[in-house]
Amino acid sequence: MRTGWGNGPMFFGDWLDMVFLHFETDPDLLQEVVPFPLDLREGKTFVSLVAFTMHRFRPARGGRLTAWLTRPIATQRFLNLRTYVQGAHGPGIFFMHEWLDHPLAVRLGPPTFGLPYRRGRLAYQNHPNTVTGRVVAETDGTFEGAPSGPETTASRGSLDEFLLERYTAYTGSGFRPLAFRVWHEPWRFRRLILASSTMEPFLRNLRQPWTNCLRFSGANVSDGVRDVWMGRPMRA
Repeated sequence: MRTGWGNGPMFFGDWLDMVFLHFETDPDLLQEVVPFPLDLREGKTFVSLVAFTMHRFRPARGGRLTAWLTRPIATQRFLNLRTYVQGAHGPGIFFMHEWLDHPLAVRLGPPTFGLPYRRGRLAYQNHPNTVTGRVVAETDGTFEGAPSGPETTASRGSLDEFLLERYTAYTGSGFRPLAFRVWHEPWRFRRLILASSTMEPFLRNLRQPWTNCLRFSGANVSDGVRDVWMGRPMRA
């Protein structure tokens, strides 16, 4: 899987305690705010909120001598809003909005990777029987649920594979549209049965027409993956 990935990784990091919340929405309305062609699944358009904590963010080269450069932002919590697109480098995800809780990282995201970072206060707790999360940004959003069923990986051609197994990211919040590659082992995940969620009102606070058409379509939870490759940004 690691062949054909350009010059290799630029950064490494561990993406842990993952929660994926998936929604369907209107493709025409969503396309108005996405600068890449949407990737449809059986005519349906999806967006996903992805909550996780990144640990050990560090440069891929230099070992301990360069790891100190990113030590101030080595651990941070994220909430990503993404959709699914077809770009010049193949199918991938497009980052629409990202909330994170480290002020320094918020300033670094747009000029380096074109990432649409904004500040939020994030709190996540992933336990074997309970998963909870809260984000405080422009408005508040919360979710709570319980993992269900056996841990598994996405089967070929499934909706899970379409939503989870993406290794190219597209961005548009910097000086020009960019893409970068990621690589990690396939997600091992369980279903997440939500007991409560205010994430749909949270998204509607973005005040974009597509948010009025949201339909919840499912959720996943994963312990995460370690030593994720993050490649150099390239023109999209």
